[in-house]
Amino acid sequence: MKTARFLSRLIIGLVFIFSGTLKAIDPLGTVYKFQDYFSAFNIGFLGRLSLLFAIILCTAEFIGGFSVLLNIRQKTGICIVMLLMIVFTPLTFVLALTNPVSDCGCFGDVIKLTNWQTFIKNIILLIPAVYLFITRKNITPRSGTTREWTIMTITAVVFIAFIFYSLRYLPVIDFLPYKTGTYIPDQMIVPEGKPVDKYETTFIYEKEGQQKEFTLENYPAGDTTWKFIEQKSALISKGYQPPVHDFRFYSLDGTDHTPEILESGNYLLLMISRKLSESDPEKLEAGFDLGQFCLKNGIGFLILTASGIEEALQYSRGAVICLGDEITLKTMVRADPGYILMKKGTIMGKWSWANLPDEGTFIKLITKNNQKI
Repeated sequence: MKTARFLSRLIIGLVFIFSGTLKAIDPLGTVYKFQDYFSAFNIGFLGRLSLLFAIILCTAEFIGGFSVLLNIRQKTGICIVMLLMIVFTPLTFVLALTNPVSDCGCFGDVIKLTNWQTFIKNIILLIPAVYLFITRKNITPRSGTTREWTIMTITAVVFIAFIFYSLRYLPVIDFLPYKTGTYIPDQMIVPEGKPVDKYETTFIYEKEGQQKEFTLENYPAGDTTWKFIEQKSALISKGYQPPVHDFRFYSLDGTDHTPEILESGNYLLLMISRKLSESDPEKLEAGFDLGQFCLKNGIGFLILTASGIEEALQYSRGAVICLGDEITLKTMVRADPGYILMKKGTIMGKWSWANLPDEGTFIKLITKNNQKI
């Protein structure tokens, strides 16, 4: 029994600490995942609570695992773990059946699990969790109640403070494909031999007022009695998707600025704001000011956003605004607004609005990088 309890504590403790820590490192990723699920289930009105849910979830996971593993208020930790399992096991079964979002987000962007893999993972974790729950009366407290609650409270406060640090600044560990030092074109390559997307193409033709669907094998080529109406393509199987995809940015006049971002030999600062109207005006103004400074000193500056054209026009401030995919922008930098310094397709630096360098520091940074190159 002691061995079974030890192994159960070890498994539950490590898995929940690992999961909670990864979410705390990248809390905005968890926020986005909640928003995706709320949108998929047509309860988007809960999106404003995504940050609160994200903080509660990753804190509960970490504290539950911490308590179980170190035998500090272990009964409390076991109850937290069981509550999470009771909520998420049936929920992940529903997600596996409906598949509204492909990646569960259980382990952030470090380990990608499908919804079925997540459900199976939860079923496996239920075994040690249930065992710990039904044998919780056999637990011997490690030390006094007051001391244990003090440790739990301090741990929770420090953990939540770390979450807010990650929210204000960028993740201390960048698990995304746009980390500093990355040469983006390399992340866009599909390796030789990897499967590609497969589509089934059908054609709609009309004859004597009746429409009929044909495939590539039997469509009426050369038969002028049939009138072509439309072509449809349906995805049959998903192929390999490189880490960086949908990386296209067009200015409001339709000019493609993607080559400039990926190929320019000059420094280029990208200011990234998913929705300009939803960003804090003061934070945006700080970015606009730095952008004007860059343009005056021979440094490129682009504003990347997923805002509509009319909305974007209100924020140009004389700089070029490029429209792009919102998911790509969320992946590029976990801040709004956030900043990426590029040169020759390589990410030279990343900042959130909170630690954006001032003008003098920015010039020193570029000068230092030039000396290295």
